[in-house]
Amino acid sequence: MRSPRRHFLFGSLAVAASAFAPRRSVAANDRFVLGFMGQGGRGRDLLKGFLKRPDVEVAYLCDVDTRRLPDSASQVRQARGHEPKLEQDIRRVLDDKSVDAVVMATPDHWHALGTIWAVQAGKHVYVEKPTSHSIWESRKMVEAARKHDRVVQVGAQCRSAPYVQGAIDYIQSGKLGEVHFVKVFNSKPRSTIGKLADKPAPAGVDYEKWLGPAPLRPFNENHFHYAWHWFWIYSGGDLINDGVHQVDIARWVIDRAYPKSVSSTGGIHFFKDDQETPDTHVVTWDYDGLTMAFEQTLWTPYQQKTPFNLRDRDVLPKWPFAGTRIEIYGSKQWMMLGRHGDGWEVFDGDFQSVAHGYGRQANDAHFANFLDSIREHRRPNADIEKLHLSTLLCHYGNIAYRVGRKLHIDEKTEGFVGDDEANKLVWRTYRAPYVVPEVV
Repeated sequence: MRSPRRHFLFGSLAVAASAFAPRRSVAANDRFVLGFMGQGGRGRDLLKGFLKRPDVEVAYLCDVDTRRLPDSASQVRQARGHEPKLEQDIRRVLDDKSVDAVVMATPDHWHALGTIWAVQAGKHVYVEKPTSHSIWESRKMVEAARKHDRVVQVGAQCRSAPYVQGAIDYIQSGKLGEVHFVKVFNSKPRSTIGKLADKPAPAGVDYEKWLGPAPLRPFNENHFHYAWHWFWIYSGGDLINDGVHQVDIARWVIDRAYPKSVSSTGGIHFFKDDQETPDTHVVTWDYDGLTMAFEQTLWTPYQQKTPFNLRDRDVLPKWPFAGTRIEIYGSKQWMMLGRHGDGWEVFDGDFQSVAHGYGRQANDAHFANFLDSIREHRRPNADIEKLHLSTLLCHYGNIAYRVGRKLHIDEKTEGFVGDDEANKLVWRTYRAPYVVPEVV
């Protein structure tokens, strides 16, 4: 397959902002027929969340690992009293014209192809973050959504959280002063994946389909459920897995599309296992008049996510130990802003807390926004274009880390100025028939 580098068309923001043209009218009391692709931990969470809604019918559950399907089917049966259809191949789900939308919780290397296939089949898509495995295919997701006039909502729930908008309103009021530095944290302990040998795939697992666009290889548990996050061929480590939530909030705060340059450093300093992506990672994005930095350690027990039982209460984190916080440095005041219900707090020059907002998680609101956007023929809160630009920052950070030097951004191509090695990482080589096409 020839490189799409010279054909890497930049979908302009003007095109992205064009009116959403619906294919059909959806009445306010209509039920949405959904298919679910991926029934791992996040997939089951999404299924549970959508099953709370009386306007949702779960028609299909799909996973290349059929061992995961019975428990999810039981969940549907208990909630709805009917049996969903079970599939290993998402294409069979997409062939059913009664399916309105697909909810996708696959590994990252399947996000783009699954989304593009779905919108080409006329389906709306709720796809988990990050948008994609590469910069090029993420832009193709945007192009496909626009061309086929489908709603594509990314699972960046904080985009539907009123408290985050409240923090942004505070910053825009000018009370914080001029903002010239933002720091994003993504630090918390995780377990080692060890070193595992190849072996035969378990019964019920179609590993060739799981690999999809990735190169064919023997089955290995470390190249399968969840551990795939730590290999470049499937993902981009925790910067793009979990850190993209905070990076997206930070990009929302600064309201910038592209940085001028990116640099990155770090390494695998702690774990002695099969992983390829860094356990210690620092990224710096430079803009005109503003610098944004990212800091990640995956081995620090004193930096943690906020426990779930504290996220929906009038409680603020102990900020120095909140491993997923964002710090916004103003010329007058300093804001701590958390994700997924962590709230926000502002401190002044006398080290006093002068303002705060308690948070709430926004999963249910995010699902509602997706379905309401379909009904009302409008762009969702976490529209694919917005999250493309945020995922882009994570890709930039990983590519700068991999080539080991500062890179300058070419806004027209969304790649890099004068760096062939870095530009080769803007896209990937696909394995037929799992190919993201140039024309979507």
